Amino acid sequence: MIGTIKGLTNNQLEDIGCQIILGNTYHLALRPGADLIDELGGLHKLMNWKRALLTDSGGFQMVSLLHLADITEKGVTFQSPVDGKRMLLTPEESIQIQNKIGADIIMALDDVVKTTTIGPRVEEAMYRTLRWIDRCLAAHQKPAVQNLFGIVQGGLDPVLRDICLRGLVERNLPGYAIGGLSGGEDKDSFWRVVAQCTAALPEDKPRYVMGVGYPLDIVVCSALGADMYDCVYPTRTARFGTALIPEGVLKLKHKVMASDERPIDPTCSCMVCKNYTRAYIHCLVTKDAMGSQLLSYHNLSYMMRLSRDLHTSIVEGRFPQFVQGFLRAQFPKGDVPKWVCNAMEVAGIDISACCAPLTSSQN
Repeated sequence: MIGTIKGLTNNQLEDIGCQIILGNTYHLALRPGADLIDELGGLHKLMNWKRALLTDSGGFQMVSLLHLADITEKGVTFQSPVDGKRMLLTPEESIQIQNKIGADIIMALDDVVKTTTIGPRVEEAMYRTLRWIDRCLAAHQKPAVQNLFGIVQGGLDPVLRDICLRGLVERNLPGYAIGGLSGGEDKDSFWRVVAQCTAALPEDKPRYVMGVGYPLDIVVCSALGADMYDCVYPTRTARFGTALIPEGVLKLKHKVMASDERPIDPTCSCMVCKNYTRAYIHCLVTKDAMGSQLLSYHNLSYMMRLSRDLHTSIVEGRFPQFVQGFLRAQFPKGDVPKWVCNAMEVAGIDISACCAPLTSSQN
């Protein structure tokens, strides 16, 4: 789809405080095409969105559409899932497409491999990512109005990550992304890569963890120094009938919801929670698209409130207390995952009060 968040209007996104939308360069280039978007005044004008836009580079499709892709030093050749035609996406072409789309933040084309990949392919992809960033910079025609971010690759190898980090920082980019995560790696490896990258990236530039959208992951990564995230999770999980709440998730398809007259979240002031009951939405999610739309609205409202509260707690110097409150709600029995405890220790946040004491067998 072009210029949409599934099931929601721009006015609704503005109402809940959304400041930026991500567009998929690969799909926008296929339909309606970058030239047509450019002719119509850019994506902002086409979709009537006056706030910020970010476009990815199309590189993620190297993983998600690997069966349709062939990766070489020149670029990535895809077989279009629309008409079967071959399409070559080079670093230069990716930037040219993004220049025409007109997003405020654009991403360099990187060589993406699944996080669980091991062996020489990871090193090859990391060095190619560094070579491609220079081609992206050379092709970028609108640096005054579009901020080009580089993407740190290197898999789970700290040495490769460090080489990529130093190479990108030397190029003094407007912002930096941490790529290649949320691809099946264990959580302990996940947070350690984030911690390594945020520690080495400039504090005065945005640090963007790509593909991360679970509330717990966002809180942990923020504690480690990250600033930006993107994910389809809030709306995708809504389409499966699941709502995000401070305690975790609420599955509205369950039969027990059929007679529950409470709002999804009594602490939420969004339009859905003020006007509809769990019972009503239960009826919809099993039969009507409106259920997905209402849950998408609520879930994005939840994520925006989480982000605002997180940001405010940092500004007001009470972020540790925010983290503690978040974890108490999510894990009332004190069963905070070990990887979260490890990450918070590195972040310098004491969450011992949120964790149940270890039994002798656990010790």
